Amino acid sequence: MNITFDISAIVAVLATLMMITRPSAVHALLYLTVSLLAAALVFFVLGAPFAAALEVIIYAGAIMVLFVFVIMMLNIGEAAAALESTWLQPSTWIGPSVLALLLAIELGSLAATGSLAHPAGAVVNAQAVGIALVGPYMLAVEIASFLLLAALVAAFHLGRAVMRED
Repeated sequence: MNITFDISAIVAVLATLMMITRPSAVHALLYLTVSLLAAALVFFVLGAPFAAALEVIIYAGAIMVLFVFVIMMLNIGEAAAALESTWLQPSTWIGPSVLALLLAIELGSLAATGSLAHPAGAVVNAQAVGIALVGPYMLAVEIASFLLLAALVAAFHLGRAVMRED
């Protein structure tokens, strides 16, 4: 299990670095997806399968699809169409594919050894997460929700101001 944690952590860091350094938003999204999947595997190895499932479903699934749709809607014009044709080249997909394949091999080796049923750490179930969120961490959860609300309101007003200028 320790080697799985190490490799997943290295993949997460590499994918995040690649995401930050990519000039194209679509390339950055590919690496961000791989980074989120690697973080989910780290959560699983640490004994938090519920957090790992949420990471895959919410972040790597729903939010990344939303990002892709936003990028697709923002790329309007002939220059964007020419740029989209370069995204279909195999060289664009080599880096994310190699990192994702490494994660798939790790997950397959965990499944083959039977380690998926018994994570290394103590398993944290959904009930324990819920009790912690409304118990000792309630103030932190409320502060985070207010920060997210403030960011949502700010993004709405900034977006509205930009739409007026066009």
